[in-house]
Amino acid sequence: MRPALLALILALGASATAQPARQPAGLVAGPMLGPATTREATVWVMADRPGAVTVDYRPVEQDRTGAFRPALPGRLTALAGHDGIASIVVANLEPGTRYEYALEIDGRAVERPYPLEFRTQPLWQPRTDPPAFTVAVGSCAFVNEEPYDRPEEPGGGGYGIFDAMTARRPDAMLWLGDNTYLREVDYDSPDGIAHRYRHTRSLPEMQRLLATAPNYATWDDHDYGPNNADRAYVLKSASLETFRRYWPNMTAGLPGVPGVFTQFRFGDVDFFLLDNRFHRSPNGAPADSSRTVLGRAQREWLLDALTSSRTPFKVVVVGGQFLNPVPVFETYSNVAPEERQGIMDEIASRRIEGVVFLSGDRHHTELIRIERRGHYPLVEFTSSPLTAWPARRPRDADNPDRVEGTLVTERNFGTLSFDGPRAARTLTMRAYDAAGTMLWEHSVAAADLRYPD
Repeated sequence: MRPALLALILALGASATAQPARQPAGLVAGPMLGPATTREATVWVMADRPGAVTVDYRPVEQDRTGAFRPALPGRLTALAGHDGIASIVVANLEPGTRYEYALEIDGRAVERPYPLEFRTQPLWQPRTDPPAFTVAVGSCAFVNEEPYDRPEEPGGGGYGIFDAMTARRPDAMLWLGDNTYLREVDYDSPDGIAHRYRHTRSLPEMQRLLATAPNYATWDDHDYGPNNADRAYVLKSASLETFRRYWPNMTAGLPGVPGVFTQFRFGDVDFFLLDNRFHRSPNGAPADSSRTVLGRAQREWLLDALTSSRTPFKVVVVGGQFLNPVPVFETYSNVAPEERQGIMDEIASRRIEGVVFLSGDRHHTELIRIERRGHYPLVEFTSSPLTAWPARRPRDADNPDRVEGTLVTERNFGTLSFDGPRAARTLTMRAYDAAGTMLWEHSVAAADLRYPD
């Protein structure tokens, strides 16, 4: 065979087996801001395939003129892995500083129609009074996907609520559970769970809110598994893994105790995010003292963490209602009344001050206040739903412990605002409709949640 012919045959064979060049990855969702401390901030990104995600960042200049300069004081690159997700922790930052950043995926700049910025928490103690700040809150975010929605009840709508939330300019966003809704087609496989998270996170109307302020989250049944799912859910480990990919909280669970429960501090307030699913007894389990929502280890951690906290407000976040005395659906009173009472008794016996409860799940909003003889009153702000269907006629409409005028039966969101000097801090809870109009507000002074010296 002639050498030239042999070379041609080899070349044709090589071209037939050559692999096509890899296409650069592109942005699907984000960037989302994760937790922020005085020295760190997290930037979360989801791409359409694995690729290199790069964040260039610098402090915001006082006089910002001209184009964004390419030479920045910081650069971090991470590889987008499972689901094309990358979480980049930007460390060694200065407290109380606003940073702007530029995002690249596989070397291509990502442009967004809003500023890409994050802010570290200020270093105030013991120098000044605590900062005033506002946390936006909400639960039950249903995003329609026609092939898999129930024909008679698609479920979701009113996505403009996320713009209304962004317009409030919150300092943080706290997702209270049911942050996505797993369908029948989703919760029987890990890929199905991941698809639902990916579909919800990709909602265009949600992107600006995700990028505006640090996001923190816990879950409830619909972003954990089937309706009313408990510790018997066979795919709970896969569900936990997916949650952690999409919500980069600082921690999740304890050594040897899996779950999404965690704690973080924002300003002078401690937030305790509980996991009411991973260790939960079935609702049909024997109705005795062994029935649990949190499990023994998480319950002990919560009480010890509350006891150790020295902040004026201690916000306990649960996917479902804790204080509601009416035993309906999955209120704590209905599924684990003895555990509920035990936690309240421990708060009283340990004389833990400043406890406030925050919950979602119910598809309506309300403020509950329970008086306790010899102790300060306990309050719970339930905020629901964001985009899911509202419960127009709650079964517990005559709840005796609801604060008058706080029942909301339309799509809505809430805020928690903390302000005032160190010795006189105040929490103001507000509910807003989907357009951002305030529906009600209620203030609680830290001094009213203390015991006499």
